[in-house]
Amino acid sequence: MNRPELEGTAHLLDELDKKLIVVLRDGRTLIGYLRSVDQFANLVLHKTIERIHVGKEFGDIPRGVFIVRGENVVLLGEIDAQKEANLPLRQVTVDDILDAQRREQESKQDQQRLLTKALKERGLNLMPDLTHDDMF
Repeated sequence: MNRPELEGTAHLLDELDKKLIVVLRDGRTLIGYLRSVDQFANLVLHKTIERIHVGKEFGDIPRGVFIVRGENVVLLGEIDAQKEANLPLRQVTVDDILDAQRREQESKQDQQRLLTKALKERGLNLMPDLTHDDMF
């Protein structure tokens, strides 16, 4: 359907009933069908899955109907069905991907501790990562 030039969140009306990927401010990735949107870009997704990526593997956790506050959306895009069918990633079970995610997070924490210790030995302090903070 052809609409005159829409402004702001009205552009999202063209995405209703399409399968979208939504990346949230906390780093989570959701995939679902856009069913509703309002003037604040709050989204209602249907048949939603949370997709977790670790290396070349991914796992999908069914989430059902999911309401997302517009301020938490970092990226939103339409899923190309052909490209999704030919992903260069291997799908694993939810338990396997959650275990891999836990190991990856522990590894990052260990690296962070080593870096902090090395800097402290040199009289320097590492600034904490505030990228996932709600201060902004």
